[in-house]
This record gives sequence, structure tokens and C-alpha cells, in this order.
Amino acid sequence: MYNENDFHYLYATMNTNATDLYQSWLSSLQNSGYRLTETRRALVEILAASSHALSAVELYDLGRRECPRLGLVTVYRTLEKLEELGLIQRVHQPGGCHMYLRAAQGHQHLLLCTACGRAEYFDGDDLSTFMNSVADQSGFDVRDHWLQLFGLCQQCRDHDL
Repeated sequence: MYNENDFHYLYATMNTNATDLYQSWLSSLQNSGYRLTETRRALVEILAASSHALSAVELYDLGRRECPRLGLVTVYRTLEKLEELGLIQRVHQPGGCHMYLRAAQGHQHLLLCTACGRAEYFDGDDLSTFMNSVADQSGFDVRDHWLQLFGLCQQCRDHDL
């Protein structure tokens, strides 16, 4: 049996939206002149199917299960290109390490489980009043924000009981 961080589990549970996302990302990479090697396809597939933020090393480990020749440099280059294309985004962790996740669709904020790493987007409230107040008090010209909330998902909360 595979756990939810295993490549085969991710592939087997890939829903239609993730499959469409995977195909769309491959097209975006190809249209930007990026070669679609077996290893890059595997990385894109893992990221498109994952509901968890993944570190580069986690992505490397998952990818090597499918493509043993995968190199860490390929992982970083693929992450860089996917981020440049706006397909994934960096998730900042309290410990300082970056993880990566599918980019938000529209204006959304992020919930992150500190136990299992599950990530979920939610539609955000209008924070313009708050941002204007901060700008007035600080003298900054606030142009954007990114909100991440950390806590325990329902599954982890149930497991801890």
C-alpha cells in the first residue's frame, strides 16, 4: 500500500482537475521552450497531483522513485521554471525553508497543516482597509500581500485526540 506522499499514490489518485493541470503545465513548459524529458514530466505530475506543499528534497525523493536518474539540479531548474511561469508558488515555512505548491487561482490565501503539510487555498476577505491603515502608519506604499495561516488540518486534529 502507498502512503499519500508516494509517487504511485499521487498518480493513482490524480483527479481530472490534476490531470488537466498536468497537461496544461506541460504545454506551458513546452511553449516556453523547455524540453519535456521523462524526469521533468514526473516532477510536473507530482506537483500537479499533490495537495501538500513539497520541499525540493521531498520532490527529488518522490521523483527518484519513478525516475532513478533524476538529479537534484533538474528539480531546482524545473521548480524555477514552473515558478517563473506562475504555475507554482513558494510556500514560506516557519523554519525558513521553502516548499512549493500549485499557484493560487485568483486572490486566495493559504492554510498549511504544520503536522502533515497539507495545504489548502481559501478565498480571502478584502484586506484593503487593513492594508491602507498599515500604509498610513508606516509610510509604505503597500502594493500586495500574501497571507498564510498555520495550524492543524481536521485529520491531524482527529488523530491527536
